[in-house]
Amino acid sequence: MKALLLILLAQLCSASLVPEREKDPEYWRRQAQETLRAALRLQHLNQNVAKNLILFLGDGMGVSTVTAARILKGQLQNRKGEESLLEMEKFPYVALAKTYNTNAQVPDSAGTATAYLCGVKANEGTVGVSAGVTRDRCNTTKGQEVTSILRWAKDGGKAVGIVTTTRVTHATPSAAYAHSANRDWYSDGEMPPDALEGGCRDIARQLVENIPDIEVILGGGRKYMFPKNTSDVEYPHEDKHRGTRLDRRDLVQAWHEAKPPGKIAKYVWHRRDLLALNLSRVDFLLGTLVAPQRDAGMSPRMLQRRGAAGGRIDHGHHEGKAKQALHEAVELDRAIGLATRLTSPQDTLSVVTADHSHVFTFGGYTPRGNPIFGLAPMQSDVDRKPFTSILYGNGPGYKIVAGERENVSAVDFAHANYQAQSAVPLRQETHGGEDVAVFARGPMAHLLHGVHEQNYIPHAMAYAACIGSNQAHCNAAGHPTASILLPFLALLFLLC
Repeated sequence: MKALLLILLAQLCSASLVPEREKDPEYWRRQAQETLRAALRLQHLNQNVAKNLILFLGDGMGVSTVTAARILKGQLQNRKGEESLLEMEKFPYVALAKTYNTNAQVPDSAGTATAYLCGVKANEGTVGVSAGVTRDRCNTTKGQEVTSILRWAKDGGKAVGIVTTTRVTHATPSAAYAHSANRDWYSDGEMPPDALEGGCRDIARQLVENIPDIEVILGGGRKYMFPKNTSDVEYPHEDKHRGTRLDRRDLVQAWHEAKPPGKIAKYVWHRRDLLALNLSRVDFLLGTLVAPQRDAGMSPRMLQRRGAAGGRIDHGHHEGKAKQALHEAVELDRAIGLATRLTSPQDTLSVVTADHSHVFTFGGYTPRGNPIFGLAPMQSDVDRKPFTSILYGNGPGYKIVAGERENVSAVDFAHANYQAQSAVPLRQETHGGEDVAVFARGPMAHLLHGVHEQNYIPHAMAYAACIGSNQAHCNAAGHPTASILLPFLALLFLLC
């Protein structure tokens, strides 16, 4: 009855949903002309050399997620929502990236990370290696390693950083520094005996060994850096946080020992310690935060000098918890806005994209301003039950009660942990296979246009910054050398 009343109320109020100014045709004409003038200004291409590169990666942030997050952002500001703009949507250049892996139509985060960080498409489940590597087979790895844009930047003498809201050994950030036949080889405790005997190294070890001079590393996954059964410093009584390493190594100590003499290296494991740091006096920063807060690494100094990464949109979608996924997307957009205010498009190329999409959708002919987590204004004409606008193609939200689809009016569908209904029952919702958006702003942003293979992204970014192999243009007339213009390179992933 409650659901039916809400539907009727929405229908009765539909006539009053249109903002008064939108009833005037001149409103839309003025808006279109303003957009046209902005587009015409883009004829003057920004061909500067990029002093900074910032890559924001929304893990699982497909186009439907971007649209729903836009509406949520507006509704959080007490607006209808549809007319809102995300910070990323203010970027002047937009492209689409094809996300398939070399052996998968619908990709995983490892193969896609290898594409947009290393510039090479790869098999699903592998990171930092070519498609010549078979998942789980250590003996196929040698000679198939591919380097990332982070390595290209370090080779160019630049400062780099990774900040993530998930494990720093997760597939997405790990492609920046690791080469592994299996994305799940976080520590040697997760590796099979044949891989250890074959000389393959776990991802956490590669984090501190492969590129030891990464200036900033912030993320979760602390247990993979400490000996097996070592009590966690923050959660000493919880077994799930105990160390996992079989080689008994303390990788935080190894990270310290690898730093050059005279350089100040700081390790933090809690947000309060991170915020207490005087970053102007820190050369290297490692933070292993079990549950890293969104803003833990987001101070202005951090964004200006280094980089960051994050990843929980994906987690929310996999669990069918759209509310969590979309709020994470809005938080990511806040960080994009902060970075935009702290940098100039004259010398900073900012790119926002996703690794893949999800089978997430919203529809049902909802009226203007309908709560994004609300009901569609109708009942099913088959089972005569209401349904939420947000639905999943598959996932854990599939529920049958007394032989019929669950009646959503009997549950709290606005709760943060509500699992939206799905068409097919799965314990974990899956990725989607459609293209993802790429938003770009700054020097050479116009190189990101149209429809691209996902592996094109780091090549375009490297070209803009005069790093990597394609630098013939860097000494051309009007293009000062990169060594003068690139004191720092910020590499910012947000996998929310």
